[in-house]
Amino acid sequence: MANQEHDLPLYEKVWLKRTFQRVMDAFMLFLLFLLLSNRLFSSNTFTFPCFLAFICESWFTFTWIVILNSKWSPAITVTHPDRLLQRIQELPPVDLFVTTADPVLESPIITVNTVLSLLALDYPTNKLACYVSDDGCSPLTFYALVEASKFAKLWVPFCKKHNIQVRAPDRYFSDVTINKNEDSLEFRQEWLQMKEMYDNLSHKIEEVTHKTIPLQLDGEFSVFSNTEQRNHPSIIKVILENKEGLFDGLPYLIYVSREKRPQYNHNYKAGAMNVLTRVSGLMSNAPFMLNVDCDMIVNNPKIVLHALCILMDSQKGKEVAFVQCFQQFIDGIKDDPFGNQLVISFEYIIRGMAGLQGPFYGGTNTFHRRNTIYGLYPHEIETVIKGKSEENILIQQFGISKEFIKSAARVVGGSGYSANDITPSNFIEAATQVANCEYECGTFWGNQLGWLYGSISEDVPTGLNIH
Repeated sequence: MANQEHDLPLYEKVWLKRTFQRVMDAFMLFLLFLLLSNRLFSSNTFTFPCFLAFICESWFTFTWIVILNSKWSPAITVTHPDRLLQRIQELPPVDLFVTTADPVLESPIITVNTVLSLLALDYPTNKLACYVSDDGCSPLTFYALVEASKFAKLWVPFCKKHNIQVRAPDRYFSDVTINKNEDSLEFRQEWLQMKEMYDNLSHKIEEVTHKTIPLQLDGEFSVFSNTEQRNHPSIIKVILENKEGLFDGLPYLIYVSREKRPQYNHNYKAGAMNVLTRVSGLMSNAPFMLNVDCDMIVNNPKIVLHALCILMDSQKGKEVAFVQCFQQFIDGIKDDPFGNQLVISFEYIIRGMAGLQGPFYGGTNTFHRRNTIYGLYPHEIETVIKGKSEENILIQQFGISKEFIKSAARVVGGSGYSANDITPSNFIEAATQVANCEYECGTFWGNQLGWLYGSISEDVPTGLNIH
């Protein structure tokens, strides 16, 4: 019986039976062909307006055929975290990336809620490291994260004690239906206490954001005194560090603002993601990475376990480069009449592509293999392990940092860092080096390695390259 349970897959792909949808889609294709045949054999075909109509309708028919093929076999993935916990003796570390670029367009309180939802994940906290990339080099963002780290010391235990599902405090306290089944006096007292503390946190951040109370650039904020948004050195600050390696402590929280200079192209979000990859490779070096935008809260605290079921499956796990979750828009209009919530794309097109090779990388809410981001695929990893990649080739690939090359070699070799090895504060100097503008010059970063450059939408070339 034990062997049979061990042989069970960690995840299953279930194909959806949408017979009626298929019939209607095929019927629409039949009508399109009927229309084209009518245009083709009509006596008025050779007039210029009819010819234009024929060209347009032919293109529409072609696109419908492509869409029809994409969504013909929709599938969903069913994961089994209970089997994962029984089978894996020690869960792997996971690095969490949050990206923000402008404290005016992206309010710091939004970033704070995203970070708090990540810090409160149901996962061993000594194996989580959260990196926040601030491309605006804003002391407001850093201040908000410092204040949020103080609040997290009470918020994270509260969420885990009461098994809170939505762990972004702004969303949690604004939805009265979440707490309707909690009637205990102890819970109500703790709930009121946490709400008061969060209101105070929000008020402090809003005051500084709107300059009601000026932010003093002294002490640990002094590094921001002579910085500009597009002209500043690398700034890396360890805000939270689980030095004791406690299972039930708080995850690591690191602030990262990469160097920017006017004479260097910063390559938008792709450049920020590559810096986070290198900095995290030095500090925590987790084999898996989750990237989210600053406004994407986590609504399932067990999401890491669900993703690892797919990435660590012994039979099909190596075939999976990344695992991504659908975006869900809060308080959107029912049935998405304007299409701006992408419901049709997610429910039909993306699920249909999941039944094929898999959907494209959407740019956020995605778990990546570090090996894949390094440009190493399953059939290439053994070659690197056997030592066929010489040192000069590794320098051309990863850059001149010997510490980073060593960390990359550990990941490729399958060792990485253990939870006890993660000491981010010991690598600040080396991490600052790999976050500098000049580091990528003459390397494969952005070309064959990491998030690819050449487009404002970094997810498109990167996703196509992975596929």
